[in-house]
Amino acid sequence: MNPSTPGLPVHDQLPEFTQTHVHQVGDTIQPSHPLSSPFPPSPNPSQWINPFFLFGHKRRLKENEIHSVLPKDCSQHLGEELQGYWKQEVDRAEENGEKPSLKKAIIKCYWKSCLLSSIFIFFEAFHLSNLALRKTTTGQIVNLLSNDVKRFDQVTTFLHYLWVGPLQAIAVTALLYMEIGISCLAGMAILIILLVLQSCFGKLFSSLRSKTTALTDDRIKTMSEVITGIRTIKMYAWEKSFVELITTLRRDEISKILKSSYLRGMNLAIFFAASKIMIFITFIIAVVLNNRITVSQVFLVVMLFETVRFTGTLYFPMAIEKVSEAVVSINRIKDFLLLEEIPLHDHQLLPSDGETIVDVQDLTAFWDKVTRTPALKGLSFTVRPGELLAVVGPVGAGKSSLLSALLGELSLIQGNVNVHGRIAYVSQQPWVFPGTVRSNILFGKKYEEDRYKEVIKACALEKNLQNLKERDQTVIGDGGTPLSEGQKARISLARAVYQDADIYLLDDPLSAVDVEVSRHLFEQCICQALKDKVTILVTHQLQYLKAASKILQLENGEMVEKGPYTEFLKSRIDSDSLSKKTEEPEPSSKSPDQPQESFTQSMKDAAPEDHDTEDILVKLPLEDYSKGQVGCKTYKNYFTAGTHWSIIIFLILVNIAAQVNKDIYFALCPHRQGNEMKTIDLNWFKCIYHPFGITRSLVLFYILVRSSQILHNKMVESILRSLVVFFDRNSIGRILNRFCKDIGLMDDLLPLTFQDLIQTFLLVIGVVIVMVAMIPWTVIPLALLGLIFFLLQLYFLNTSGDVKRLECASDIFPLSIFSPGTPTIQAYKAKQKFQKLFETCQDLHSESWLMLLTMSQCFAMCLDVVCAILVIGVAFGALILKESWTPGQIGLVLSLTLTLMRMFQWCVRQSTEVNMMMSAERVIEYTELEKEEPWELDFRPPAYWPDNGMIAFNNVNFKYSPDGPLVLKDLTVSTKPKEKVCIVGKTGAGKSTISIDKNLTTSIGLHDLRKKMSVVPQEPVLFIGTMKKNLDPFKEHKEEDLWNALEEVQLKETIQGLPGKMDTELAESGSNLSVGQRQLLCLARAILRKSRILIMDEATSNVDPRTDELIQKIIHGTLVQCTVLTITNRLSSVVDSNRIMVLDSGKLEEYDKPHILMHNKNSLLYKMAQQLGETEAAALAQRAKEVSLLQRHICNTSAIKGHPANLRV
Repeated sequence: MNPSTPGLPVHDQLPEFTQTHVHQVGDTIQPSHPLSSPFPPSPNPSQWINPFFLFGHKRRLKENEIHSVLPKDCSQHLGEELQGYWKQEVDRAEENGEKPSLKKAIIKCYWKSCLLSSIFIFFEAFHLSNLALRKTTTGQIVNLLSNDVKRFDQVTTFLHYLWVGPLQAIAVTALLYMEIGISCLAGMAILIILLVLQSCFGKLFSSLRSKTTALTDDRIKTMSEVITGIRTIKMYAWEKSFVELITTLRRDEISKILKSSYLRGMNLAIFFAASKIMIFITFIIAVVLNNRITVSQVFLVVMLFETVRFTGTLYFPMAIEKVSEAVVSINRIKDFLLLEEIPLHDHQLLPSDGETIVDVQDLTAFWDKVTRTPALKGLSFTVRPGELLAVVGPVGAGKSSLLSALLGELSLIQGNVNVHGRIAYVSQQPWVFPGTVRSNILFGKKYEEDRYKEVIKACALEKNLQNLKERDQTVIGDGGTPLSEGQKARISLARAVYQDADIYLLDDPLSAVDVEVSRHLFEQCICQALKDKVTILVTHQLQYLKAASKILQLENGEMVEKGPYTEFLKSRIDSDSLSKKTEEPEPSSKSPDQPQESFTQSMKDAAPEDHDTEDILVKLPLEDYSKGQVGCKTYKNYFTAGTHWSIIIFLILVNIAAQVNKDIYFALCPHRQGNEMKTIDLNWFKCIYHPFGITRSLVLFYILVRSSQILHNKMVESILRSLVVFFDRNSIGRILNRFCKDIGLMDDLLPLTFQDLIQTFLLVIGVVIVMVAMIPWTVIPLALLGLIFFLLQLYFLNTSGDVKRLECASDIFPLSIFSPGTPTIQAYKAKQKFQKLFETCQDLHSESWLMLLTMSQCFAMCLDVVCAILVIGVAFGALILKESWTPGQIGLVLSLTLTLMRMFQWCVRQSTEVNMMMSAERVIEYTELEKEEPWELDFRPPAYWPDNGMIAFNNVNFKYSPDGPLVLKDLTVSTKPKEKVCIVGKTGAGKSTISIDKNLTTSIGLHDLRKKMSVVPQEPVLFIGTMKKNLDPFKEHKEEDLWNALEEVQLKETIQGLPGKMDTELAESGSNLSVGQRQLLCLARAILRKSRILIMDEATSNVDPRTDELIQKIIHGTLVQCTVLTITNRLSSVVDSNRIMVLDSGKLEEYDKPHILMHNKNSLLYKMAQQLGETEAAALAQRAKEVSLLQRHICNTSAIKGHPANLRV
């Protein structure tokens, strides 16, 4: 099924022109391509394209109303074909010790390459190893798919002119030699010189293209990071700094683009002047050699030179340019394809009826093949069905690396890893894709109601789904909106359980949920639903270790201890923390309301087989787009962005003056010379090679490229000023598509198209003036021709505009699947399903693109017919009126008519090519987004504000979007100065929706407000670059302060142990660090700001208890002067706070001191503590009491001495 296409339930809902042949994909009915019918129509496409024009002229087109591609052009077929050729080339290169050549593989596929290269890139992206993913970025993949692949579309248009050009030049030379003799060689020598010059330009194009693409990669990479980390950027008020950074990158990119544009301008200037120069030189030599040239010969020479001009000075150099750029793109794609892939492990594909086991012996593995620094050293263990292996250890110990090794993502130095059985994997950062909640859980498995309900219940999702408006049909956005991190974690766990796999690798799925849900998941899901499975659980929840069959403790990649829980209690390794956390009754092996045997048996009965799968349903809704032609406002905004209107008008007048001056002189030339030409007036050369000829081209290119630059910068600023809800509603792929594809068209093709259109239009004006000046009555057929062309243009643009917009809108894919989702997709062996999904998206884009090309050709054919009728009419008119015309007039009119036929048709076609203005329209649309409140207002708070850090909420009601539900309801609460407040509640209860009443902040700009606060988000956000850059992106602190901050969060020793220390490069999203290390790095960044208000949103959820305890010391020590709001699910972290705020469903339920709530059996906090077990709950209550007594003592002492209290046990 095409998930992005709105389904049409019945055949009658299709328009009339499509009802002859339809095909159905899933629930969607779509018109088949006419040529795929058993009885196809005539090869003439006008017979089936004209009804499509009429339909599109009446109303706005939809994506399911465009003809599907032919079966032979489907992405799956083409992708498999190129993949086969590429594998053959790689094997051949390995045998011969050479580097594989993608060019050879593409040549074997020849013209098909333009349709399948993007499929090939996407297929490769799913095979990349974790190390390879760190060497590339989402921005680079987007640039490859959007810009580099498009070079194949362009190169195939002009490729044949590489041999047609020289062949036509030889033929024209022979004809000219027979007509005027040896003097023609002078003109052809000029052509050869120009060809050599333009060939040199081609080499420059290649060099500039290489530099430009590298700069574009940097810009798109940075923009991708900005979109992904937009909440952090807004929280830290970094918008202006990032605008300046991206603007600087864009400036460097534009400097290269301008040079390429100037070369294109030179090529166009040569094209428009070449024939005149060749004619001039030819006639000069003829006069010098005393050759007699008649008027009829003059016009024959002119027409022959005009013929060779198009091929020799326009299409041939264009082919050189496009081939040069295509070679650069091919090399870039080849480098991407040669990145390291994950090796296939057949043992993971064994059927479930075989021996299921995870056996690791003497495992030593590393991430980086260059440094070969071991991530794991000498690990040995075995896990069999029915066993639960708990993996524990501090941050960065290698726990996640161990699971990656079992998935085959690490390179082994020594040892053996045997994994027999089907794997289900839950990543530490939960991953969901754009689609419904149900499709995320099913993940390609068939829906079975009873089994589905059991999984929902075991994963504690029943209440959450009831609270969602559409229940499990609620559509999840590209970033997981509107779900909380805890809800995403449980959906990821439910996905794994529903697969009924043999081996479960669970990477700390319990940290993102509260204690009640955590206990439910451990007992009902891990201990019951997965009781008969091989389960390896990475966790920091030490209270559950007693229920584990075995415990594996890691530190620095090495095994510290291995064995059952009792052996850990006997050992001296961390025995205190283990005993404190686990001295409680063992979690029940059966659910109180669901017998374990029944649940496990139902899962067994529903064991998936080959027929138990279906397509993964990803929701890819098309973005809104306007209808019809581009409005005048878009043209105005586009042209005036680069310069003032007065400059544009002056440039047009200069072009008209230069063109008309030359054509009028040429029209009067035959009258002055008679039937023979014996002398040449040098003023002719001055007119045709006017100095404005080159200057006007370069100036126009400069203006239009500058327009692209300015509109890009406005779009960046507009996006960074927009509301956060904009990023929830628009995927990263959709936004990046504007910065990549649309900006790319505005940089390269749009200036060239406008230059060609303007120059051709002026040529047409000049020809019309000459024809009317020579024979006034020709104004009648010319006016009729202009009217017909105008009507045809309107007829074409209404439909082609909609198709072009669909083509632009469909050229995206949810990029959230690449980096974060790839390990999960690889573990579930779902690569083929997602590849099929991408093929469907690519076919949707190909349908629009191929329809656009077909429409363009039909339009050109109509113009050819009209022009041919004009030529025939003028020719017969010349025969009728031959007695009143001189031979020179007849020759001039006929030659101008032929020229006009070509120029007028080309001018009208180029005017329709400004469909590329849709890209400018889309960019301008993003410059006018709804903005958030101003960054600064007239009132600026003093530098010392806030001096106390007291926060007050007065009847606050808050929701994320205007049409969304309230997530804070009538919240009235306040904090005391420098108070430490913990906020707890059930997962998804609204804890993360902290805000200050706008009535208190309306007089303060957003930047003035946000700069006074530090926020550590629930999901750590890091940027590509050095460790130092991530701590201090804009160099506001000393290096000593950076090291101190790292020491505070227990990362100093880890960073000092790295080869580059503070200059160590981080991969995209910091993927070469553990999730816990990323959280600590974000905390260090917040500490550096030394704000009076610090908000920590689950900032330590992925760190071990000991590190979390050290962080609490920092909060009550280093941050004693700060007001700290800590959102956490760890109750062990809340008892040291001054007060605890308990939220439920967005409402404030409790707000009091920890010891009061912990000793109140009716309080929600007390009930939550009981979920930890009686022993742990009692220990927390006793600790809260001790903290309370100590706080009273310190407060009394401080009141006597007059010093602030440092409240810490």
